[in-house]
Amino acid sequence: MYFREGDGGLLHRARSSTLAATAPLARVGEAASQPFRSVGRWLSGLSVSRKELERLREQNEVLRARLAELEEARQENDRLRQLVAFAEERRLAHLGARVIGRPTSAWEGAIVIDRGSVDGVQPGMPVIAPQGLVGQIETVSKHASRVRLITDAESGVAAMIQRTRALGVVRGSIDRTLTMEYVDKAEMPRVGDVVLTSGLGGVYPKGIVIGDVIQVDARRADLYPRVVVRSRVPIDELEEVLVVLGTVPADSEGSME
Repeated sequence: MYFREGDGGLLHRARSSTLAATAPLARVGEAASQPFRSVGRWLSGLSVSRKELERLREQNEVLRARLAELEEARQENDRLRQLVAFAEERRLAHLGARVIGRPTSAWEGAIVIDRGSVDGVQPGMPVIAPQGLVGQIETVSKHASRVRLITDAESGVAAMIQRTRALGVVRGSIDRTLTMEYVDKAEMPRVGDVVLTSGLGGVYPKGIVIGDVIQVDARRADLYPRVVVRSRVPIDELEEVLVVLGTVPADSEGSME
């Protein structure tokens, strides 16, 4: 037999009462779970933010490295422009070179450059920097050359005092000190005088700066005063130099880069 209870029946009223009683609890449960859902979304967003932060950090490192490379290139270009201007002002045919080997001890008076016989470099050629005279090509291989520095104990450069034109010879020493020998006492140098190449002997072009007089000792018993000269070239910091291939005639151009 089929029985259908009406809307006012006992079961219907009981179901309605149960729904009415549990509805607030359902709303409380929903409200209580909402913060946990928000926390979950926040944690998910935090994970994405960390990945994004890491990506941005990596990009920043790449950009900083690139910026350092560009700054290095700019400084190198500035140094090369100074070298070229220095040589062209003196009408010197020249060849740019990078320093690839430095003295390994205070007693070693030579550097190595990345130009050799295939570039036209020959023993005896002068080597200069914007600050002044560096040295002379000593030995040459196919792609590199050894430069004997003017501060080397076996080096000697025909020189003159710019102010008085007094002549002499600048020699190096094992401690890289330069001394100018054979200067006439009648043309006594002073501290601060500039010493230049004299051009005598034909090895070095005339007028290249060697250094500055920092000490003069003129004892009566000595035939010549002892003149101490400081080179202007920062040997330990050299990165680029110019090999002087010769002088340029007035009616021609002379760069050989």
